[in-house]
Amino acid sequence: MTPNTARHPRAYVAPLVATLLTLPMAAVAFFFVGLSPMACDSCGDAASDRFDASYDVAFPVFGFGLLVVLAVLVAAWALPWQRRYAAARVWLAVVAPAAVVFDFIVFNGLVDWP
Repeated sequence: MTPNTARHPRAYVAPLVATLLTLPMAAVAFFFVGLSPMACDSCGDAASDRFDASYDVAFPVFGFGLLVVLAVLVAAWALPWQRRYAAARVWLAVVAPAAVVFDFIVFNGLVDWP
């Protein structure tokens, strides 16, 4: 067995840290995205219609983004625990929480706030 294909003893650390960061971040982001329709409770008809139309697009985009985040986390855990996959595992572990932040920023950019 070459050193490159040997089992990495701490291969679980990066996906574990990413999971412990990403899941609470995603839950908080989902909470605020779910509360955002209340931002336009006191809006007039025109502003409310613009907000609702933009939210109807932004919410599914946010949901798809969370599915992408979940796929990245699963990929970080699913990589074989060999040394040759250590860099890819760490990159996936870094991308997962960053993708939650990016997803939330995209959501906020798509919504026409009052």
